[in-house]
Amino acid sequence: MINSKILKSTLLSLLLVFGLVSCDDNDPEPAVEADFTVTIENVGESYSYVKSGAFSVPVGATEPSGIGPGGAFEFEFTAPLGSKLSLATMFVQSNDWFYATGSSGVDLYNSDGTQVTGDITSAFNLYDAGTEEDQEPGVGDNQVLRQSGPDTGPADDNNLVRSVDTSNLPSDEAVLQVTLTSTSSTGFMVRIENVSTATTLQTSEGGKPVPLSPGGWAVHAANQTNVFYEIGQPDYGEGLEGIAEDGTVGDIEATLEPETGITVPLSPGAYAVYTGSNPLFTANANFPNNGIEAVAEDGAPAELATALSANSNVNVSAAFAQPVGASSNGPLLPGSSYSFSFSAEEGDILNLATMFVQSNDLFYALGGDGIALFNNGTPISGDLTSSVTLWDAGTEANEEPGIGANQVIRQSDVDTGPADANTNVRLVNDSFTYPGTNEIIRVTIRLNQ
Repeated sequence: MINSKILKSTLLSLLLVFGLVSCDDNDPEPAVEADFTVTIENVGESYSYVKSGAFSVPVGATEPSGIGPGGAFEFEFTAPLGSKLSLATMFVQSNDWFYATGSSGVDLYNSDGTQVTGDITSAFNLYDAGTEEDQEPGVGDNQVLRQSGPDTGPADDNNLVRSVDTSNLPSDEAVLQVTLTSTSSTGFMVRIENVSTATTLQTSEGGKPVPLSPGGWAVHAANQTNVFYEIGQPDYGEGLEGIAEDGTVGDIEATLEPETGITVPLSPGAYAVYTGSNPLFTANANFPNNGIEAVAEDGAPAELATALSANSNVNVSAAFAQPVGASSNGPLLPGSSYSFSFSAEEGDILNLATMFVQSNDLFYALGGDGIALFNNGTPISGDLTSSVTLWDAGTEANEEPGIGANQVIRQSDVDTGPADANTNVRLVNDSFTYPGTNEIIRVTIRLNQ
């Protein structure tokens, strides 16, 4: 009979010889693993206007005032291809009349992409705000030049904005001239000149000039109409009444300011879970030929996702392109999010890239080195936004964000625009102003239960 103790001893000796078991008390623990979900949210604002403001200080003056014959207002702005300008200024010899661009605004660019320049006065008409009862132009005691105080006079029985019958009034061109001048490939100067004379307006008291007041302006999308008013509707109550009755711009400025800015979508992108160095890019080195350019310039992640999947240091990678709740791939607009999940183990690092779409070649990433997914064996979770930074891919020369003609929303084709003189991938550092990272993007990570 075989002794069982001898048999057990023999089997243990064989296992030790072949390395199938170990008696080393210092054996490594099994790798720590966890399942994660990352969410990328666009927390930016959607704005109605690209640029806006008020004009109130006449050319050559130092204080706000209206302009009489020979006087002028001027202001400058930049505007993206395809945008329009809306503007309003008071016909001062009235109770509540104002000159304004038509309800669609005036084109700033021609159909061939060149800038509109020259005299645009024909785009302006005279309107009644419907906020105050009309009196004879240039005579009424409730009109701004003669009233006892601002916002006086009885309400208009017809409270709808409407065109003014100018058959017994001077033509628009006899009172004002509005011109556009190019200041750069995307820059404009507007000049509003009072061309009336001392007798342009004929009244029961004789001839009088027609002063023009400070006013408001906004640059907006071509398909956006009725910025300051809508014919056949009451005044919006957003500051036009102040211009039309008293030539004041404080209320219109207060309305325009929070509605003005660059709406920044985020693009489809790609992520990688890896060990070692960042496979997406190397900070302060030439941009790699791995598809980061396609993400940074055009929001196209397929090439980068393919390159990452072939990288031996990458354990998990993929593109993210379909917003949560959407039925198809597309950009991430304010209020939307992308989400992706993966498994990782201790020692793994996460990084990602998504385009700052209102740019030539900028993208967000989790720093230059990525984020370690474990902290001393504990999987991370929470808000990663403080680690998100905005990078310049070094592939295309930068233009003003949200304005440049070679940026993906406005460019004629993919991969257009002049090359960047500095081909290094680097943190954004140019002459333009960008919103804070946490004003546009939020990245969070959670453990899957």
